[in-house]
Amino acid sequence: MAQTHEIKAESRKDEGKGASRRLRRADFVPAVVYGAGQAPQSIQIEHNTILLAAKHEWFFSSILDLNVDGKVQKVLVRDWQKHPFKLQMLHMDFLRVNENEAVRVSVPLHFLNQEKSPAAKTSGVVISHNLTEVEVSCLPKNLPEFLEVDLSDLKPGDIVHLSQIKLPAGVEIQALQLGADHDIAVVTANTVKEEVEAAPAVEGEAAPAADAGKGAKK
Repeated sequence: MAQTHEIKAESRKDEGKGASRRLRRADFVPAVVYGAGQAPQSIQIEHNTILLAAKHEWFFSSILDLNVDGKVQKVLVRDWQKHPFKLQMLHMDFLRVNENEAVRVSVPLHFLNQEKSPAAKTSGVVISHNLTEVEVSCLPKNLPEFLEVDLSDLKPGDIVHLSQIKLPAGVEIQALQLGADHDIAVVTANTVKEEVEAAPAVEGEAAPAADAGKGAKK
């Protein structure tokens, strides 16, 4: 089971573009919390808090303890807006979580032991990670921060499909609920064949044969 992480925030009453600009100038991120049958709540979070948390995978794929004015509520990050070129978060949306209802979350994949695999030790084999995250469905208490894909036995020509990923109890991969056609390749180990180009003819090579032919006619 994944750990939860606390993010401290404050409620706010001022809304609108002008209020949001003032918050950003004061190094706060305007945000909204909604869902779970409750009214949306406008909040503000210190920008440094968001900046540090956003460096970790868990911030975007885990249940968070959002502490607003001392009151903790379980949430997921549902949307965020970044500045086009500055290291600045402009706005965030958090979704309240009902601990008795399943959530759908994209969690990252961690590929283990690839360098130890037969495929990695074989010349001319290219190992491709076709997915870096996968959407799962589970109760909040069962949500993993990531899923591990062990590649220690990967051989040249092998394909690792979604259905081969080991899942914690109570966790399902959403795509697999749609049928076998959605059991796509997560990792492939393809052998790359080098094409050998034919050596170009050396200029003048055919000339002696032509000259010989001319000599025969005389």
